[in-house]
Amino acid sequence: MNKNSKVLALKYRPNNLKGLIGQTVVSETIANQIKSNKIPNAYLFTGIRGVGKTTMARIIARSLNCINGYEKLCEENFCENCKGIINSNHIDVLEMDAASKTGVDDVRDLIEFSRYGPTSSKYKIFIVDEVHQMSKAAFNALLKTLEEPPDYLKFIFATTEIKKLPVTVISRCQRFDLPRVKSKELFEFIKKISENENGKISDDALKLIVKISEGSVRDSLSLLDRALISTDSNKEIDLNEAEKIFGSFDKSNLIELFSTIILGDEKKVVEIYRSIYNQGIEPKVFLNDFLEVLYYLKNISHLRVEGTNFNLNDTEFNKIQSIAETIDNEILFLFWQFTIKTLEEIEIVSNQNIAMEMFLIRLIYLKGLSKTNEIEENEINNINADMDNYKKNNEINKSKDDSIEAKNKTIGQIKNIIQEKKYSENLLNEKNIPEKLQIKNFEELINICLNKKEIKLKHELETNVNLVSFENRRIEISFNEKLDKYFIKNLSAKLYQWTKDRWIISLSKENGMPSKKEKEVIEKKELFEKIKKSKIYEKVLKKFPDAELIDIEPNLDKKND
Repeated sequence: MNKNSKVLALKYRPNNLKGLIGQTVVSETIANQIKSNKIPNAYLFTGIRGVGKTTMARIIARSLNCINGYEKLCEENFCENCKGIINSNHIDVLEMDAASKTGVDDVRDLIEFSRYGPTSSKYKIFIVDEVHQMSKAAFNALLKTLEEPPDYLKFIFATTEIKKLPVTVISRCQRFDLPRVKSKELFEFIKKISENENGKISDDALKLIVKISEGSVRDSLSLLDRALISTDSNKEIDLNEAEKIFGSFDKSNLIELFSTIILGDEKKVVEIYRSIYNQGIEPKVFLNDFLEVLYYLKNISHLRVEGTNFNLNDTEFNKIQSIAETIDNEILFLFWQFTIKTLEEIEIVSNQNIAMEMFLIRLIYLKGLSKTNEIEENEINNINADMDNYKKNNEINKSKDDSIEAKNKTIGQIKNIIQEKKYSENLLNEKNIPEKLQIKNFEELINICLNKKEIKLKHELETNVNLVSFENRRIEISFNEKLDKYFIKNLSAKLYQWTKDRWIISLSKENGMPSKKEKEVIEKKELFEKIKKSKIYEKVLKKFPDAELIDIEPNLDKKND
């Protein structure tokens, strides 16, 4: 087959350890082992897909069996051994895919094959890919041979899921963890290949490929291959074109969407999302990228544009930085939890698009930043600020009447200003400004629920909630199986309505204190025991031996004491 007809992942597969990108440490270690002839019985390579595990296995097999030796390893004009290993048809190098050959019989055939020495090379080598898929019986059959193989026999295992391997197998191998390839190194690699292929693709598009591939060399080459054959060879592939090809979208649109959510513009939020959706973006992809933006907002001070992170360009970085300065971490955590929940919810809805629009609208009200609420809050804050200034600038010893008159004058001035701004609601009427409640403890919360006629909330707090801690607008609880599934959501909404502050209600693994109802049961039981030990109870039992204490009622009639 013509080399030029190969896919890029095969065409640019390295033929020596130096050609493996991103694996310098591992490559140098193995090279030193071969040079010093200190080769282990078995290698075990682990890492994500496409970082070079199988490629490294074949290079090791060639390095051990090349006719010219490792120092003069074939680069272009391959010897018979190298050619056979590259084409996967060498008689002494057996490659086995454990995904299809998992049984004990396959391993027994392999062991039987290992009894005979190499035919045309120095070593007989078994390369087992996806070794974690072998059965337990197959591993057990291999253990003895793996521990004490003949001098001519070497094993090379590769896996993406190291945790599925038995410890007995891992302990008999020399393990190497192949890391993800760094973004900058991968970018330079695929940029060089695109130039070799005379591909016209922008740096921003290449950076998008690097981001999507997540450190996998094979994935990045496959994506590059796809991009180069998707468009006219005379046309340069820019970022917008690459996003269409890969089903991705510009993160700047997502950042703009987030800014609009913060502003509380419901109509514009829906418009921006619909434009993103019309690009063919799946809701799952959108939500995962939204989580990514939340992460950047939380950790912007620790991030750099340059280096290994190609997820943000300069403009996006600056936008996120400016937003991060204006938003609380508390809100970011709420958004994060809500987004994770939505990822679960879209799996059970028939129309995911509608669910996504409702998700974004709910975020606006979760933040409490609809335009109306924002205006109200600003005006109230202005009033409070003016009143504070008035108190400071006026003498303490003025009469109450003068103070009231001046206060009314100040409020009248503010009222005129608000009217000039054409706000629809009169925020200056003190009756219209909701009182900001202070809730200092759990008992106060229960009483407020009673006063506000939130009977269901009161019942849940008293019966099904076990308090762990209550401080600084944070409530930590445990609960029993009878607790209403919407309890936390409803309580959070009411607490914000009453106090104008966001409360964090978290679930704890600790048992917490007994609920109010549980305390009453305990106290009543203790009272039962106390009464049963009393002299009055003894007298009653003497007169009525068959009597039984059923309940206790307070005696309000003093005459009967």
